[in-house]
Amino acid sequence: MSNEETRSDAAQDRGKQDGRSGFDRFVEAAYFQVSRAPFFGLCLLIVVAWAVSFPLFPDAKSWQVVIHTVSSVLSLMLLVLLENAGRRSEEAAQEKLNVIAEALSDLMSSRAQQDPTLEESVRRLRDAVGLEERH
Repeated sequence: MSNEETRSDAAQDRGKQDGRSGFDRFVEAAYFQVSRAPFFGLCLLIVVAWAVSFPLFPDAKSWQVVIHTVSSVLSLMLLVLLENAGRRSEEAAQEKLNVIAEALSDLMSSRAQQDPTLEESVRRLRDAVGLEERH
């Protein structure tokens, strides 16, 4: 199988359903959108709309409460979404590192048959990443 076929298969696999819930897909889409310039523009537009709405409120205190409430609600929702996305990203990176460590451990084990000094390094690597407990 050529590299291009492998890359094509990998790209297709990314698009397939991978058992994620609707919430997980929503978090990923939200994470993508809030990290782009249009979201910043929307936030700026909200602040500008709030600023020019001053004459519509009977006093400055209620006018300030509006922006505080809106910003607090948006901040809380974004915090939860972004923390969820960050946690899943961290778990994915950890799993990739574990797979790399496992492959390295297997490679070192096969080489240890020819070079017994690698046995200790293999043991330390497996202990460090907990490969024995995971399998």
